[in-house]
Amino acid sequence: MANVTIYTDGAASGNPGRGGYGTILMSGVHRKELSGGYAYTTNNRMELMAVIAGLEALTQAQCNVTVYSDSSYVVDAVEKKWVFEWEKKKFQKWKNADLWQRFLKSYRQHTVKFVWVKGHAGNPFNERCDKLAVAASAAPNLPDDVFYIEMQHDNDLFD
Repeated sequence: MANVTIYTDGAASGNPGRGGYGTILMSGVHRKELSGGYAYTTNNRMELMAVIAGLEALTQAQCNVTVYSDSSYVVDAVEKKWVFEWEKKKFQKWKNADLWQRFLKSYRQHTVKFVWVKGHAGNPFNERCDKLAVAASAAPNLPDDVFYIEMQHDNDLFD
C-alpha cells in the first residue's frame, strides 16, 4: 500500500461567494497540486471539495492516506464519526449532502486519517494550499456550484 500525504484548504470570498480549493498530494518523491473554484459557494464546501479532489486523484486503491486540513468542520465530521451518523439518516436536512456522499465513495477506497492543522500559522503546505484556493476563487469564468444554488433555492421556498 502506498503512503500518501494530502494537504488541503478551501476559501470563499463572501461566504457564500466566489470560492476555491487547493490540494497538495505527496507520496515519496512525487508531488501534485490541484485547485478549482466555483462562482457561488461556501467555505465549508470548498474545504470538503479540497479533500475530495485529493482522494479522487489517487490512482491506486487501498492507499494509506493522511489528510492535513485546517477545517474543523471536515476533520471533526470524520474523526468524530459524525458523517457516518448523517449517512445512516440518509443526510436528511444535512448541508453539503452531495459532497459528503461523494467524499465517502473515495474515502472507502483507502485507509484515511485526518489531522487538524492551525491555518495561517506558517505551515508551508497549508500556506501553499491557501494560495491555490484563493487564486482558484479569483479565476475568471468559474462554474456554478449547482447543488449549492439549488439547495439555497429549495430552502428559500420554505422560509
